[in-house]
Amino acid sequence: MRSDTFESDILRLMREQNVPGLSLVTIRNGSMGKALALGVRDLSTNDPVDEKTIFGAASLTKPLAAYATLQLVDAGELDLDAPLSGFAGPVNPEDAASHSITTRHILTHSAGLPNVKGDGRPRIHFPPGSHFSYSSVGFLYLQKAIEAITQQPFETTLTQLVFEPLGMMSSSLAWRPQFEVNFASPHENGKPIAKQRLAAANASGSLQTTATDYGRFLLAALKGERLSKCTFHQWLEPVFHVPWATTEHLSLDPIKLDDDVAWGLGWGIEINRKSFFQWGWLDGTRAFVLGDPTAQSGAVLLTNSNTGLRLVPEIFEAVMPGTHSAIEWCKWNR
Repeated sequence: MRSDTFESDILRLMREQNVPGLSLVTIRNGSMGKALALGVRDLSTNDPVDEKTIFGAASLTKPLAAYATLQLVDAGELDLDAPLSGFAGPVNPEDAASHSITTRHILTHSAGLPNVKGDGRPRIHFPPGSHFSYSSVGFLYLQKAIEAITQQPFETTLTQLVFEPLGMMSSSLAWRPQFEVNFASPHENGKPIAKQRLAAANASGSLQTTATDYGRFLLAALKGERLSKCTFHQWLEPVFHVPWATTEHLSLDPIKLDDDVAWGLGWGIEINRKSFFQWGWLDGTRAFVLGDPTAQSGAVLLTNSNTGLRLVPEIFEAVMPGTHSAIEWCKWNR
């Protein structure tokens, strides 16, 4: 994309990929720019997206949950390596391995838990700490433990440790009635579908936010604000290489691993570039965030379409030039 045609090029991409609306924020040299808002919130009404439009951010929730968790670690309220069963009980009392699951296992997606909860108690598929297998279930278990430790709803903890300190006043993990007037309806294959209106927080994927608000969090993540130097370093340190072209690997059988993509304490990590990332995926919603602490640059993209991730390669090549292993790894996810 040429800089003089950036907006028109994105609009072309949106038409080609059937994406009704998006909001994009970029950070350069430690400064956040104005949100770019394009398209419509809902194809049935054609109401336009603007800078204050709220999008479902899906799994972009997880880095926020990790950020709050690590602040609790710094405060001495939580130990990365203490079994969470001591606070929330074992996730599956019938499985001895579940007694040993720790916060570190959850944040690095190495707890042995499946990504999506099925019927009954979740099975521990491999010894915790063995290898990476993406798990949304794990973040729900971590939420339960944190609520037991803090004796308050997870939404309150996020408000105290993330939303209020960073000025994210249009963000919540629980639905707010005021969101209704400027919310980007999710779309599947060009058709609006029902909004997700969760009454309580879900640490795995219920964040509703604006691109500007999430940009404020991204800026804090780039700078390591509100974390000790040691904890900030651990947050972005690669721990487990991820499987090639998939997120979930519950088997103990060997599998090809990505050479340059790993997971740290809540972020995906590009090892060579030392950048961090996370994607978001829910029905009718796609999102992506990428940050480069060395250059103090980054971008967050929120869309209201199941095809939204198809925009990522061209948009992020324009705003964060160079080869990004994270985008290549996520190509199966489009």
